[in-house]
Amino acid sequence: MPDGAIPTPTEILHVDDRTVPCDGGGGALGHPRVFLHIAERDAMCPYCSRLYVLNEGAGRGDGH
Repeated sequence: MPDGAIPTPTEILHVDDRTVPCDGGGGALGHPRVFLHIAERDAMCPYCSRLYVLNEGAGRGDGH
């Protein structure tokens, strides 16, 4: 992929929390579990390109 190109999401998941775990799904065919932080509206997993989109009005708590 050329530098600066935005990868195409493999799947789009709508979530209610700003911190989400991703393991790629598929059990042994997945990837190491990572925790992604949604700073603005969405976050993409660097391993599997799943796009996590924060639901409207969600994630407004201060959380830890």
